[in-house]
Amino acid sequence: MAALLSETETTSSAQGAPVLAEVPSPRGRGWVHSLDIYIPGGFLLAMLFICFVWPYLYKIPPPVGGNILTAGLPVGSPGHILGTTVVGNDIMSRLIYGGRTSFEIIFAVQGIGLVVGGTIGVTAAMLRGFTETIMMRILDVIIAFPAIILVVVIVLGLGASEGTLIWALSVVGIPIFARVSRAGAVTVREQTYIVAAELSGSKRWRIALRHVVPNIMTSLLTFAVLGAGVVVIIEATVSFFGYGIPLPGPSWGNMIATGAQTMSTRPSLLLIPSIVLLATVIALNMLGEAMRRRWGTVR
Repeated sequence: MAALLSETETTSSAQGAPVLAEVPSPRGRGWVHSLDIYIPGGFLLAMLFICFVWPYLYKIPPPVGGNILTAGLPVGSPGHILGTTVVGNDIMSRLIYGGRTSFEIIFAVQGIGLVVGGTIGVTAAMLRGFTETIMMRILDVIIAFPAIILVVVIVLGLGASEGTLIWALSVVGIPIFARVSRAGAVTVREQTYIVAAELSGSKRWRIALRHVVPNIMTSLLTFAVLGAGVVVIIEATVSFFGYGIPLPGPSWGNMIATGAQTMSTRPSLLLIPSIVLLATVIALNMLGEAMRRRWGTVR
């Protein structure tokens, strides 16, 4: 019947019957609406392939230890398509390995936040009462600190490295994941079937694993993707100021910082990593928003 109405237009009768407008094909409409996931998702998959797989398929120069004799080559130079830095390091290689560093930090930080923060939030929601209040107030204290300052303080205390940066960003992210998961768990907790399960004598941990966690997982995954762009920006910012990935290690943030020093003579050193960073953040935000429109609500 739906297909028939979509292809047939009924004309008005003598009694003034309404005209049925043509209904677009649901299949075509769904394909168009899926582009908001396919486009940023395809870009991110391509970036992951280039950063993690491409160096094993095609030999590229190392990101550090460049030859001073090939220093300062412009874009399009033979063997160095994006040129070289002032110390002879290949820019494309540093861009690829810097992207690998950024994605490793994203997966680690958001994974830790999802597991640890999600567990804390669900636990607080299921315990309720005074325990829930104390747990959430402690997390609120951590959230009250500016994220970048907190990350810098932790890095200064433990020393700059990729591992330290992951733990510092996780300290910032865990309370936020906990609040998101707790809000979703509270909504699910009030559902009739949850109340019935509690009245039947089911243990809280069993109810949480069987009913609460599956119903908030899509919301947490959506939030993880949306927050990934923020993680990239914070990592690049602290690296830009010298508190993130230390030189000569590759990072988009320290590449931008180095490029800013030669902006007047070689703007490509600044523009190339900046454009890649911006495109990645936009793709992450677009994908997260598309996921939120589809699956972000707690059922």
